[in-house]
Amino acid sequence: MRHATSDACAVHSNEGDPPMSGSMTPPVAHRGWTVLLASFGVFMTSLDTLVVANSLPALREDLSASLGDLEWTVNAYNLSFAVLLLTGAALGDRYGRKRMYWIGLLAFTIASAGAALAPSVGALIAARAVQGAAAAIVMPMTLTLISEAFPAEKRGAAIGLWGGITGLAVAAGPVVGGAIVEGISWHWIFWLNVPVGAVLIPLSIWRLTESHGPRSQLDIVGLALAGLGFFGITWGLIRANSIGWGSAETIASLVLGGLLVVGYLIWERRTPTPMLAAELFRSRGFIAANFVSFFMYASLFGVLFLMMQFLQNALGYSPLEAGLRTLPWTGAPMLIAPLGGLLADRYGNRPLLLTGMVLQAIGLGWVALIAEPGMSYTWLAVALAVAGVGISLVFPTVANAVVGSVAPSEVGIASGTNSSLREIGGVFGIAVLAAVFASPNVYTSAQTFADHFTNAVWLGAAFSVIGIFGAAALPKGTQVQSRPAATGSDADYAVTGQPVG
Repeated sequence: MRHATSDACAVHSNEGDPPMSGSMTPPVAHRGWTVLLASFGVFMTSLDTLVVANSLPALREDLSASLGDLEWTVNAYNLSFAVLLLTGAALGDRYGRKRMYWIGLLAFTIASAGAALAPSVGALIAARAVQGAAAAIVMPMTLTLISEAFPAEKRGAAIGLWGGITGLAVAAGPVVGGAIVEGISWHWIFWLNVPVGAVLIPLSIWRLTESHGPRSQLDIVGLALAGLGFFGITWGLIRANSIGWGSAETIASLVLGGLLVVGYLIWERRTPTPMLAAELFRSRGFIAANFVSFFMYASLFGVLFLMMQFLQNALGYSPLEAGLRTLPWTGAPMLIAPLGGLLADRYGNRPLLLTGMVLQAIGLGWVALIAEPGMSYTWLAVALAVAGVGISLVFPTVANAVVGSVAPSEVGIASGTNSSLREIGGVFGIAVLAAVFASPNVYTSAQTFADHFTNAVWLGAAFSVIGIFGAAALPKGTQVQSRPAATGSDADYAVTGQPVG
């Protein structure tokens, strides 16, 4: 079945799909269910990226975990998430986006229960790795499902809501983690996912419409090269702070990972069944949007990782109090991201991305200027709010720019590529800023901590400045993709373009 839209953007689905109520466009009810279900899915996976941050002391005491063990309770999730995102998107194209979405939710829910029941830190790390792998299936499906349900001229508002939910999860992670640890126990951080998954899975099977990408065969070699390449890069970044950036293991991991990624790109140009079309990287909009995404998340996650410690170690707040005081920054997308999506529909993505990255750079630079032990929270809140408005404008518009710069048949892999680069950016930001921050005596006094924190935040602001150049490179106006979709029964797509700016 093929559903045309008013702007010549077609959505492809299986012959067994239910009819769209006799309409040529997906009905409003279908769109509403799609946004709702996809948003809850992205909320679950994004929340678990940060929810563990405030529970580490409790985990250390309850499970007798070492510092290295605690690192891996965070990194196991992020590592498997980042490495397998492209795989998740490819599986959705091959076996069906709806099918892989609910399977990913099921795996995520089971892994969450396993984490809650973990009798040892090793079992917890293993469950977190499975959670990350399941999230790598769920996350790219959410954006693809929304993109297919909406025509281009209405997609920005829907993706704005998606971005707002993502922002809510980022904001809620430290707060929820601190509140649950202080009020109940760390186990309930993971138990919370189980009832949510139990509701989302049957609703997704019932209300979502199945669709496939144009690929009739899995690119096994491509999956292996991409997975191993991103694993090597991510492993090197994570291990660098504990064993040194100049160590043989770090250098070998980064170099080998980089070579495998290059080999993956070369393979994709030659294989008859590519997982990632080389034509994607001929699109200036696609490259620019992913450039912005990488450095925005490097800045966001790198500074947020240290900010939680600054609030507790230099300003003396409890974990819950620290989480609440990040809300002017991380909570802003709940209110502003949906508005950013609407503005992108009217004015285009480029002005919003430029404004957002400038505000993020100004806000973080302001934090670096004023950070000191015992400082008043008032001015810190103002600086964080400026940065918060910035990320709120970037969340929906960078996603809209990615899906708007490719043909509908490539939305799944484009989304997976963007998500993977975003997570790699977050790992990169944490690793590099932590390296600048680290020192043998950094925890000896609040003043020493604040001095090293300031240096790292300046680098985070610099990452945002680099992202500004990517936003400036985004094409203006409508960018129509002229290349044809793949041929065959799974490739009956029309051409799409960006909203006129």
